[in-house]
Amino acid sequence: MESTAMAMRMRPSLADITVPASVANLGPGLDVLAVALELYLHVRAYSLPGQGKNELRFDFVGFELDGENFIERAFRFMAVRRGVDFPSLSVEVRSEIPSRSGLGSSAAATVAGLRLYDALFGPIPLQELLNTASELEGHPDNAAAAILGGLTTSCALEDGSVIALSMPWPEAVRFVVLTPNLGLDTSASRRALPKQLRREDAVFNLQRVALLVQALHSREHSLLREALRDRCHQPFRLVLVPGLEEALELQHPDLLGVCLAGAGPSILALAEKNVAAVQELLANAYRPLGIPFQVRTLRAYQDGTCQRQPCVLPATTPANLG
Repeated sequence: MESTAMAMRMRPSLADITVPASVANLGPGLDVLAVALELYLHVRAYSLPGQGKNELRFDFVGFELDGENFIERAFRFMAVRRGVDFPSLSVEVRSEIPSRSGLGSSAAATVAGLRLYDALFGPIPLQELLNTASELEGHPDNAAAAILGGLTTSCALEDGSVIALSMPWPEAVRFVVLTPNLGLDTSASRRALPKQLRREDAVFNLQRVALLVQALHSREHSLLREALRDRCHQPFRLVLVPGLEEALELQHPDLLGVCLAGAGPSILALAEKNVAAVQELLANAYRPLGIPFQVRTLRAYQDGTCQRQPCVLPATTPANLG
């Protein structure tokens, strides 16, 4: 089996695809804001001669698949929607993105599956790519960031289509990401959220979403701590995310702010100087919990497909995947 895999790698690949991780919400921007990170999912596809059509064989290198194969799901979704057969493929997957961590692993896999189809059958229009990824994901935030790069804002229209815009993330602002060695399903994290909010809490978040975007745009980074505050989802997820309450209360001259990474359980801190001290501050707050964790310092992934361009397409009808 190993010799077969090695032989495959000696042959030219049909597609080489890299998709970034992403962090959604950024405090107040629930299901609206996301930013792409320099942490990647890599997919390489080879032909499987003599195997007929429509077969996919996956090799997950260095990790085991945890749950559904979203790469295959998205690829087959497009093939069914377009009504095409495809040559049988051997697909090698390498990932730096931990699953169920709040770092957009499912969105990255979904986008990778669509990009794989794109590589074999020609470009999917960018607008259709965004809408289809959002349709499969169920919400557009991580998908938009994985496709566009930078800081993205997403707007789901009443017909099910999506408008998304991207702006560069300030190069000086780094992401200190603490990821505990435990997973949290997005569905479980969403069930913790209330069905209704008080008007004052909704206004509180609207004010801070606007403040966050403008503070980043104008480089007023001292305002980020206030701009990252939230009343819509983080207070209700405290019981699901060990260490979040303590992290939100951290104080340091070089700490720009803290928030939950997506639905969790990763925790995100922002810093632009003395980043090592901020990293240690976050780690020290988490160590007493006795849960293994990893801390990374990352940059934003900026090189998206459509920087600063609106992407909108009328809603499409989901294909029957059988």
